[in-house]
Amino acid sequence: MTFNPNQLTLQEGLELVKEIQKELRLDMTRIVTSKDVGDLYKNKKTQVTNVPPGFNKILLPFSTSRQATFYLSSGAPNARVPKHSHDEGEGIRFILSGSIVFEGKELTEGDWMYMPAKAPYEFQVGARGVTMCYCYCCCCAPRLQ
Repeated sequence: MTFNPNQLTLQEGLELVKEIQKELRLDMTRIVTSKDVGDLYKNKKTQVTNVPPGFNKILLPFSTSRQATFYLSSGAPNARVPKHSHDEGEGIRFILSGSIVFEGKELTEGDWMYMPAKAPYEFQVGARGVTMCYCYCCCCAPRLQ
């Protein structure tokens, strides 16, 4: 299977977030924490399947007023993400634990990486694995006018 992250449009991603919120009976007028939603890795609707080998990724059950979606992803030690781009929207990746190596630079806990739309990139996970938070504006989908 060829890795292609550009599978959901912004509207599809936002509709999926709303479905998940309804399923989990979340009141988004109140503060919601990870302890309020159960194990999202076991929820079929939050699981993202178009990821490279060695990765797990989930959609978090919220969006923002700027209509961005958020994901948690973990990668096995030394897993590779092949060259790809997010053609319809920019993104930012925050390293929570472990590391990735991008263009010879090791990004570790607390580091971040901004990816403009259509900018091709690849990286390799470090020897300890990695846990990251992604924000896509949105879900590799069109920027809103």
